Amino acid sequence: MKRMIAFGAAGVAAVFLAGTAFVVLRGEDDPYATCRSSQVAGGDIGGPFELVNSAGETVTDADVIKEPALLYFGYTSCPDVCPLDVDRNAAATEILDERGQSITPVFITVDPARDTPEVVGDFAEVMHPRMVGLTGSPEQIKAASQAYRTYYKAHPADENGEYLVDHSTFSYLVMPEEGVVDFFRREVRPEEMADSIGCFLDQR
Repeated sequence: MKRMIAFGAAGVAAVFLAGTAFVVLRGEDDPYATCRSSQVAGGDIGGPFELVNSAGETVTDADVIKEPALLYFGYTSCPDVCPLDVDRNAAATEILDERGQSITPVFITVDPARDTPEVVGDFAEVMHPRMVGLTGSPEQIKAASQAYRTYYKAHPADENGEYLVDHSTFSYLVMPEEGVVDFFRREVRPEEMADSIGCFLDQR
């Protein structure tokens, strides 16, 4: 399914998170041990958040993550990386739909100054009809980012008020009442992501 994205900005964003270590406890009591594609910090990544949805309503993680969810932190004016990553997540969601498995794709902006509830809502709807777009105050965004150990930093604006935002590019698989169980790097293909997520869903 081809998607037309009407969001862009000039330039290239640096989007790799450096220096973050992930550790996982792969004991015999881990029901997902055979499914993991990456190492995840057990209990150290993720947690409660309070953000604003496309309707302008304040929501918590419990309101959003009612089924397994795939979270991505980015911004709608991102010129290249975010549309590709979010489209990949949407494609994986569609593959899972075809297999009779359901997840909720979630997009959380790291650019609350430009990404209003309406903007993130429109972006999310274009990417996938079930995708949830979230924004919030700078403080709310910072708290959510810190919970998931993501990185973002806005560049100074140019004379037209345009600017880029450096940010990390992991996608997090989050289970209700369990938290983050795995994460995916941007080179993972939709089919690979769907296979891995499907394994987690089968083990629930």
